[in-house]
Amino acid sequence: MPGQFEPLPGGGAAVALDDVEISIIRSLAVQLLELIGPGPAEDASDDPLAELFAEGPSEPPSDPVLRRLFPDAYGDPGSAPQAAEAEEQRAYSAEFRRYTENDLRAGKRENALAVIRTLDALSSASAGEDGAVLKLSPGESQQWLRALNDLRLAIGSRLEITDEDDTDLLYRLPDEDPRKPMVMAYLWLGGLQESLVATLLP
Repeated sequence: MPGQFEPLPGGGAAVALDDVEISIIRSLAVQLLELIGPGPAEDASDDPLAELFAEGPSEPPSDPVLRRLFPDAYGDPGSAPQAAEAEEQRAYSAEFRRYTENDLRAGKRENALAVIRTLDALSSASAGEDGAVLKLSPGESQQWLRALNDLRLAIGSRLEITDEDDTDLLYRLPDEDPRKPMVMAYLWLGGLQESLVATLLP
């Protein structure tokens, strides 16, 4: 089981993690939470309908990682062959973003928080031991899967990975390259994600 998820009887998944692995995943999830930012204040409105119809941002984020996590819904206007078509794509994307980004951010926050909570519970239960077996319910497994994907997208954006050829180059980086630790985390999370996907397949 070390390094990969395996199915649990009745659903869900389990993986053995040592203390360093737990620390790395938790730290990355916390950083992701900080990057996504806080949600609307709980007491901002007593009207649930107002929150339901609250408008989000209409412009894409300036941070490249957030742009990767919250891409334009209607493609890249910069790649549109005609100026009119590009302007139309920008308008559609702005409208879509205005009404969806708040919910998307809330979902990504909840997934990252689920990772942190399950790891904190695991650390408390295995205090004094060198690692433990993380056991996830089917619902938690889905949240972990989405969070792992977000973490890889974030790291991939920082590493400027845009396609499979970029990934192949990562394997050939020299050990002294300052990007090496981030690359190792990216590849390791990819392995975890693949094993979790395989575990959850019917």
